Amino acid sequence: MNAPVSFSEQQLQEVSSKSVRQLDSKRYLWAISPALPVIGIGILAGYQFAPKPLKKLFALGGPIVLHIIIPTIDTIVGKDNHNPSVEDIKLLEQDPYYSRLVKTFIPLQYVANIYACYLTSRKTTSFVDKILLGISMGAINGIAVNTAHELSHKSNRIDHILSHLALVPTGYNHFRVEHPYGHHKRAATPEDPASSKMGETFYEFLPRTVVGSFKSAIEIEKNRLKRKGLAFWSKENELLQGWGMSAAFHASMLKLFGISTLPYLLTQSAYGISLFEIINYIEHYGLLRQKDENGKYERTMPEHSWNNNNIVTNLFLYQLQRHSDHHAYPTRPFQALRHFDEAPELPSGYASMLLPALIPSLWFKIMDQRVFDHYNGDLNKANIYPKRRAKLFKKFGVIDKLLNK
Repeated sequence: MNAPVSFSEQQLQEVSSKSVRQLDSKRYLWAISPALPVIGIGILAGYQFAPKPLKKLFALGGPIVLHIIIPTIDTIVGKDNHNPSVEDIKLLEQDPYYSRLVKTFIPLQYVANIYACYLTSRKTTSFVDKILLGISMGAINGIAVNTAHELSHKSNRIDHILSHLALVPTGYNHFRVEHPYGHHKRAATPEDPASSKMGETFYEFLPRTVVGSFKSAIEIEKNRLKRKGLAFWSKENELLQGWGMSAAFHASMLKLFGISTLPYLLTQSAYGISLFEIINYIEHYGLLRQKDENGKYERTMPEHSWNNNNIVTNLFLYQLQRHSDHHAYPTRPFQALRHFDEAPELPSGYASMLLPALIPSLWFKIMDQRVFDHYNGDLNKANIYPKRRAKLFKKFGVIDKLLNK
């Protein structure tokens, strides 16, 4: 009889790593997302060294990549409906490779931002170019919110700090608190400032979500500190810590490169925040969790988020488009998220939906019929913007139960 074969811990890790590589065909393609700041650095270098007639083109490189190149490639490459099995999910969750990839984004993001501040501080950089470069870097810092999102759901304090670091350039640090403890509790309800309503334009949603999420984060942190017997103005206040990090970064950039970088800093922050909130606008548009006989909302299910399986956008956004599984399992890492057939499907990836979301008539034409179909013609089950409730019910010829009680 042969003696039993024993394996060292290193050998077992090698076997596990090989198994993960075999089950994840996109394993090395996930590096696309942390490589995004490298693209940004390339755009900035192109602006610095390109002939004068081409400088404006490079200055607008961010929006060109985001709104034209990525959607085009996304459409050509198509979808991936592959779901990992239960066993696969366990293996994927245990592999540290994916976590390291997410964290790699942050130092590259800072290199790109500091480089941009240097370029916008030069006397040869016009005011218009500062704004355009701000838009380009705002695209990267807006997508960085997704890096912060992935880290915000972890339990490790270091991951929370890194999440704040990714949010520092936009100054949107309250997201680290509000998203996991506010949005995930109220998603797809009228009480959630980050869930858009059917008939609500993005321009109506934007101030509502920015102000509402800010207030929500303060309330959440205030209650957390109160439970610990601490005042809001405490050194343990995570919001104050995050805002302090952001203030230190922006003050450092102004100190190092001068007040002439201010137009750039303001533009990149505004554009980055708007970009992130457009994605928020898309994710739960018109969807509503129903209440039980006790008036409590049902738990968040796949049908309460708009999903999409377009490969390229998912590679850039850590599978954020598999939003239903994320809400069902908030701590599940991106590489293990699954597709649900019962989840409502967007006509294309998030990247392709960004511009339509900015054009209300086009957005309503694309999405309102989908909301109507999702609820089998019963708009009483949808999350409706109150100002347009009567108009929408009339448009679709549906009886409004609120008016017929």
